[in-house]
Amino acid sequence: MTTLTPAPPLLVVTAVAAEAEAVRAATDRSRVAVEPVGVGPAAAAAGTARLLATGRYRAVLSAGIAGGFVGRAPVGATVLGGRSIAADLGAETPDGFRSVEELGFGHSVLAADPVLLKGLTAALPEAIVGDVLTLATVTGTGATAAVLARRFPDAVAEAMEGFGVATAAADARVPFVELRTISNPVGPRDRAAWRLKEAFAALSTASEALWTACG
Repeated sequence: MTTLTPAPPLLVVTAVAAEAEAVRAATDRSRVAVEPVGVGPAAAAAGTARLLATGRYRAVLSAGIAGGFVGRAPVGATVLGGRSIAADLGAETPDGFRSVEELGFGHSVLAADPVLLKGLTAALPEAIVGDVLTLATVTGTGATAAVLARRFPDAVAEAMEGFGVATAAADARVPFVELRTISNPVGPRDRAAWRLKEAFAALSTASEALWTACG
């Protein structure tokens, strides 16, 4: 008699426990593992690398809530990252920001796995696909938001972990994609205007499609 070997689980990495719980509430825990690894690109990269080193996972998603660029991703929207970009990896100069590519020191852009992205796009037809920026410092002014919007015309959202998770996935040669739901506009920090409850609910709703889309 042939024994079927279960498929390796999908790994979903979040920054904080509240995001992890929102994902877990809508997924099959026997097929989707959800782990919070900490805030920021360094914690995300280190935590994801540790998990992927076990060899248990066949793909990894960076998931959570995010800020949306005004006019591109409204509050409540679900976003899929076609690329995860380390937006502040580079140098300030008198002539403006220079990316790490321009400096000749590496790369700041990692593309999502096309198969994972296609599956999620089909499963989440209302999702907005675009670049998701990773920043170690969250944008807090309209001026900074405007600069980022000009530098990254395809950016739809910003968060703090995607590029770190993507870096660990690339190093482990594991497919990667980023999924975010929008809780607030990118720009001046107005906590009273944030819609965290709605963003967590949207994250749970989007998570229902993970195994079907990525299985």
